[in-house]
Amino acid sequence: MTHLHLAVALDGAGWAPDAWREPDARPAELFTARYWIDLVAEAEAGKLDFVTIEDALGVQTDDPTLVQGRLDAVLIASRVAPLTRHIGLVPTATVTHTEPFHISKAIATLDYVSRGRAGWRVQLSARPQEAAHFGRRTVSVEEEGSVQELFDEAADYVEVVRRLWDSWEDDAEIRDAATGRFIDRDKLHYIGFEGRHFSVKGPSITPRPPQGQPVVTALAHSEIPYRFAEKAADVVYVTPADAANAREIVSQVKVRHVFADLVVFLEPTEREAAQLSSDARVFAGTPAQLADLLQEWQEAGLTGFRLRPGRLPHDLRGITRGLVPELRSRGVFRTEYEASTLRGLLGLERPANRYAAAEGARVA
Repeated sequence: MTHLHLAVALDGAGWAPDAWREPDARPAELFTARYWIDLVAEAEAGKLDFVTIEDALGVQTDDPTLVQGRLDAVLIASRVAPLTRHIGLVPTATVTHTEPFHISKAIATLDYVSRGRAGWRVQLSARPQEAAHFGRRTVSVEEEGSVQELFDEAADYVEVVRRLWDSWEDDAEIRDAATGRFIDRDKLHYIGFEGRHFSVKGPSITPRPPQGQPVVTALAHSEIPYRFAEKAADVVYVTPADAANAREIVSQVKVRHVFADLVVFLEPTEREAAQLSSDARVFAGTPAQLADLLQEWQEAGLTGFRLRPGRLPHDLRGITRGLVPELRSRGVFRTEYEASTLRGLLGLERPANRYAAAEGARVA
């Protein structure tokens, strides 16, 4: 039986709008490091592949009865990283309105701090109110072709970031005190990216990350983002309604890892599905029932699942202490971590440096 991959998506008090009012919720601690450290530690205790951390350029809602405000996801991941050992850390970082040079450096730094466990969830911003925070451009998804334009820009952005990660060869740092040479300048490369959206010379100011290329992930619901994911991502999160829909999506998206997103509410006994509006299917029931669903969908061709706990920490514990033991009893989930990097956990090889390969080809 093929083992499945399992991740959780962490967002505030949980994906249910009123989760912050649950008895074991910790709303007063949402903006503390300890809150996020505890959540990720719980996920790591369950031997999950990775956690994603939600972020955006605007508040979640205008409703004063719901959670508003966030900490920066990349900075949360960097704070948590030294206190964890195995689990992958995949913060969300928005490409619209930001610069690829900054994100490349931030995710590379996270890869160093985590010793090779960094990833990145690429997110776009199509909200006019978020554009207004920056004052440099306007966005409107109502204009013809504007959605495609945002995804084209995102594809260029990821390409720039990936080239910057490769702009230092792995052995560019010499650190030879005797000769006084710290780096070999011949092993730093201009990336020379010239496109419609960016013109970036490079190189980066951060050495090549431990993984070479941290894992790039993206959420996709339809044709345009599917094509973006094929071009830019190592992992794509999709939102099927059922197994048949999952099979159809897998046939359409040619990405190494296709994870299905599910909002989950876990209880010891069967219960009715929560009344929650979501882009992903909402599951409510027992760990055994969820294990049945995951195995059914896995047979449709999915390689993994990103579960969104409806209530934190309640449903995260339901995953790590209920679902994980159930999956292990069926022989479809790990009992120990088998790799030290996120790429290793996902079965992704460490890629060769594109510029070193090109230099070697010229010399040959």
